[in-house]
Amino acid sequence: CRQRLLTMAMRQTPLTCSGHTRPVVDLAFSGITPYGYFLISACKDGKPMLRQGDTGDWIGTFLGHKGAVWGATLNKEATKAATAAADFTAKVWDAVTGDETLTLAHKHIVKTVHFTQDSIYLLTGGNDKVLRVFDLSKPEADPQEFTGHTSAIKKALWCNSDKQILSAADDKTVRLWDRNTMEVLKTLSFDVSVSSMEYIPDGEILVITYGKTIAFYNALSLELIKTVDAPASIHSASLHPEKDFFVAGGDDFKLYKYDYSTKEELESYKGHFGPVHCVRFSPDGELYASGSEDGTLRLWQTAVGKTYGLWKCVLPEELVSENSDTLYCNTPEIKA
Repeated sequence: CRQRLLTMAMRQTPLTCSGHTRPVVDLAFSGITPYGYFLISACKDGKPMLRQGDTGDWIGTFLGHKGAVWGATLNKEATKAATAAADFTAKVWDAVTGDETLTLAHKHIVKTVHFTQDSIYLLTGGNDKVLRVFDLSKPEADPQEFTGHTSAIKKALWCNSDKQILSAADDKTVRLWDRNTMEVLKTLSFDVSVSSMEYIPDGEILVITYGKTIAFYNALSLELIKTVDAPASIHSASLHPEKDFFVAGGDDFKLYKYDYSTKEELESYKGHFGPVHCVRFSPDGELYASGSEDGTLRLWQTAVGKTYGLWKCVLPEELVSENSDTLYCNTPEIKA
């Protein structure tokens, strides 16, 4: 939808991105490119989608998987995409043309994929409990394999300038690995399984969710910085690039926004019609995207009422002077 969304000040009006037919279980933003930034979504319908990040406009769908897609990522430049799926493969795609460039066979369901900063290596993890590092310039070569987890791996991320790897698994641990020695350096243990993990390179912060808790750790030492307890079970959380606040979503269909310093709940919004599975801030911090069991993505403004993307701030006196009835419409969302 190219129509600008007119919003009254201080009223959160999410953009709704339709197109998926099953729950949206993962999403990721690219970096900021000369063409803006981009958003990829993973869905159980097996058809990951690429969108313009600031508007939610659909660009294309990556076709080729034969099962649910559990993980998706873009490289920094938005030239490559990678997906992890239930068909026992990870795939690498040309994100400009939409063409599949590589299929990487695995022994079980793949849940997570992540590029190194130079886009040469791809990290994968999944239900066979093994982390793998593929050299994309040598696709015929066997991957490096990191073993140690005793249950399915949910998330795996490069960290510390790609010298180390962070992994979270259903064995209720988060592990920090040395890329060169392939050994575990540190382990965090929890009472319940970790539901999500986000790594912030600037400041080396690790965001972990488990149960109703959002926890922040130093990503290098795995020392706890702080924890915040939410009203409901949380599936995902994301820290703002400037670390002023963070957002979280989970079982109660809501998005929560907290002050990072004081841990105070600032806002909560209900827009989804099912549990929220994933949430991430855009690279410029102007919005955050959420994916849900209801099959939609929604884009939410960080600063409500600001003119940005499809949102245009309209002051009450401007509403009175306009002739269009649509300006008075109280609909809480617009479809992108």
